Amino acid sequence: MKNNYTRDDIKRIAENENVRYIRLQFTDILGTIKNVEVPIRQLDKALDGEMMFDGSSIEGFVRIEESDMYLKPDLETWSIFPWTAGKGKVARLICDIYTVDGEPFEGDPRSNLKRVLKEMEEMGYSAFNLGPEPEFFLFKLDENGHPTRELNDQGGYFDLAPTDLGENCRRDIVLELEDMGFEIEASHHEVAQGQHEIDFKYEDAISACDNIQTFKLIVKTVARKHNLHATFMPKPLFGINGSGMHFNVSLFRGEENAFYDENDSFGLSQEMRHFMGGILKHARGFTAVCNPIVNSYKRLVPGYEAPSYIAWSGKNRSPLLRIPSSRKLSTRAEIRSVDPAANPYLALAVILKSGLDGIKNEIGLPEPINVNLYEMTREEREALGVEDLPSTLYTALKALKEDAVVQDALGPHIMRQFYSNKTVEWDMYRAQISEWEVDQYLNQY
Repeated sequence: MKNNYTRDDIKRIAENENVRYIRLQFTDILGTIKNVEVPIRQLDKALDGEMMFDGSSIEGFVRIEESDMYLKPDLETWSIFPWTAGKGKVARLICDIYTVDGEPFEGDPRSNLKRVLKEMEEMGYSAFNLGPEPEFFLFKLDENGHPTRELNDQGGYFDLAPTDLGENCRRDIVLELEDMGFEIEASHHEVAQGQHEIDFKYEDAISACDNIQTFKLIVKTVARKHNLHATFMPKPLFGINGSGMHFNVSLFRGEENAFYDENDSFGLSQEMRHFMGGILKHARGFTAVCNPIVNSYKRLVPGYEAPSYIAWSGKNRSPLLRIPSSRKLSTRAEIRSVDPAANPYLALAVILKSGLDGIKNEIGLPEPINVNLYEMTREEREALGVEDLPSTLYTALKALKEDAVVQDALGPHIMRQFYSNKTVEWDMYRAQISEWEVDQYLNQY
């Protein structure tokens, strides 16, 4: 979805298309899309990176005494929102955040990912590609426009209308995505009722994370037009599958996929094996980032196709790490634990850093687990050296605190703010009384 736009290209397109407003977008530490909207007359100033905003108003950024920040747009992200028209169209530019000293802001997730990518380049690699698989649910809105917990359909995996009543909404989402330059590879109903998946072509790390954020915005916008609420909450309903966002990743050196080796019996290079070894070693440490909310851990339980155990396989889908059968340029690792509540820039930064640590330190890869881990006893798993993923946000934060490599992937500013915010979230959650507790205990005790 990259466009090699120049400044003059953007100004010409804006005039020809009657663009009236520009949204300067960025992402905060929690993964929430933020934007500063300016009228078209401010386009030159925006393109010069001279638009300022108050960073102290953004979660996890800076204190009030150091609040001024600059938005530096990435010209390749210029795009016009296809659903805007009427009195004038709205376009967007995704921005990096800079300090008043002209330096990249260390609390900007996008800039932080670029920092980790620079380390990758210093090791001789040219690109880290990501193909994400984000899933979401569609719920009906009530008469006041508020989300309900009533599903829009009773469809199942790959079902179609009339069972899949979300088909028209999903089709409109795809059309809007294509209008914004997405190359859609698949669109289908997922396993759970009301659950959907739209897969789009892989891109380089930064572009892929930009695409995830744009995808979420479009999904929610189009769903509203169908009187539906789209949610990327990992586990909105008990008893059915939750929503994941599998990350398919590959490392390149020029035109060569560094993960592929035609002389290996499994087609995997030694670099890929070390990379995977690093992923498995740091999986507990990066789980808090890839599964960042209390609800994430309601998905990571056995029996609902989400991984609970730290292992890899080329055949079955119960481990955390799967190697799809495609080889040569398509050789990749699929990290199945990531969910769509994750900040994609932070999630990819910790995954890349973990893999690079595996390559640097030649971390060994254990034998694959080609049986269903859900059907094994704890003793059987322990005999094979298979660890559990953290089961709560609390245990995940504890593991993060013990993993220096993952902390370094976040940098001190983001690590401090992220850990503080999530600790507060856990403390608020553990003080609540759930309906399950009331139903279970009120009469009994």
